[in-house]
Amino acid sequence: MSRATISVLGSTGSIGRNTLDVIRQNPRFEVYALSAHRNIELLLDQCKMFQPRYTVVTDEINAVRFAKLLESSNCKTELLRGNGSLERIASDDDVEIVMAAIVGAAGLESTLAAVAAGKRVLLANKESLVMAGKLFMDSALHSGATIIPIDSEHNAVFQCLPAKSQSPESSRLNEVEKITLTASGGPFLTRSLEQFDTITPQQACKHPNWSMGRKISVDSATMMNKGLELIEAGHLFDVNFDQLEVLIHPQSIVHSMVYYRDGSVLAQLANPDMRIPIAHGLAWPERMTLGTERLNLAEIARLEFQTPDLERFPCLRLGFDAAKMGGSAPVVLNAANEEVVAAFLEGAIRFTQIPAIIETVMSKMPCEAAASLAIIQEIDKQARSLTKRLIVKDFH
Repeated sequence: MSRATISVLGSTGSIGRNTLDVIRQNPRFEVYALSAHRNIELLLDQCKMFQPRYTVVTDEINAVRFAKLLESSNCKTELLRGNGSLERIASDDDVEIVMAAIVGAAGLESTLAAVAAGKRVLLANKESLVMAGKLFMDSALHSGATIIPIDSEHNAVFQCLPAKSQSPESSRLNEVEKITLTASGGPFLTRSLEQFDTITPQQACKHPNWSMGRKISVDSATMMNKGLELIEAGHLFDVNFDQLEVLIHPQSIVHSMVYYRDGSVLAQLANPDMRIPIAHGLAWPERMTLGTERLNLAEIARLEFQTPDLERFPCLRLGFDAAKMGGSAPVVLNAANEEVVAAFLEGAIRFTQIPAIIETVMSKMPCEAAASLAIIQEIDKQARSLTKRLIVKDFH
C-alpha cells in the first residue's frame, strides 16, 4: 500500500513536533516537506530522521546557516529558498496532506495555497480563518479541499457533528442548536485580580494542562485563544455566533460539546494530548492506533464547568466583540494581539496591558469589508503599526 505524503508547515513548533511523533508511530505516512523559521538544529534532526524531499527555512539568516548544516550532513533533503517556497510545499501535486501549524498570520498564505490546491488541510493555524474566514471557506468549496480542524476544541466539534449530507439542499447543521467550546481557564483562573499586574511571562507560559508554545500559552492565559476560536468556529461550521458559547472546564477532558434540537448533547472526551486530534486528522475517516495514555474517568472523578468571568478575561470579551462586528475586526484583533503578546514576552508591557492595548487599537481602526487577501494584509499591517506605536508611546 502506498504511503500518504504530507508537508508539515511549522515542523519545529509544538504541533509540528507532535505531528512527526504520530507519523513516527505510523509508517503509513511519508514526509514530503518540512518548514521552520529559526529552530534549524531541530529541523536538521527532523530531516535526518524523516528524509523529506524538501525543507524551507523562512528566516533568511537562518536559511544560510541551515544550508551549511545540510551540506555537511548525509541528508539528501533539498533546501528551497526565496518567496513562494512555503506555498510550493503546501500545494505541490505530490502532496496529499498539509499540516498547517505555523503560528499566527505568518501561516496565512501557505495555508490558503494548500486550500486552493484542494489538499486535505489539517488546520492548526486558527489565524487563517480568523483573518480570512470567508475567502478561506469559499476557496475550499471551489477547490474541493478537505478541512479538518486540529485545535482540540474544533476537532472535538468536528467529531460530534453528523456526517456531511450528500444532498446539496440540506445542511448537516440544521439539527444543531448550539456548540460549546470548552476552555481550561489557563494558569490564572483563581488568581486574585489585584495580582494580575505582577504576572510574568514565565508564569503565563506555565499552562496547567497543555504543553504549548509561548505565544499560544499566553493566549490561553488571557483567554484570547478562545476568542479567536469562536471566530474560527463560526466559519468552520457555518453557524451564527449566537449559536456558540464558551464554558470554563479546568480538567480539559471534555474538549467541546454539540447540542442538538432534540435535547441530546454529544461531547468528545480525551486526555489533554494534541497527538489525539492530530492522529484523527491524519487517519480520517478511519482511526489509527496511537500509544497515548488512555482516559480514566474514575481516576479523574470530577468534571467541572463554569461560565467565564469577562472581567477576569477581557480578551475573551474582545473576541466576542470582533466576532459580532465581523468584517476587518477579527483581522485587527489578531494583529494587535500578536504584537502585544510579543511585547509582553519581551518584558516591554505588563500582562494587564494586553487587553487594554488591543481594545484601543480596535477602537481606532475602522471596521471595513475584508474582501481580498491584499486588503486583509494591508489591514493587518496597519493594525500592527498602530499597536507598536501605542506600545512605545502610551503604554511603555
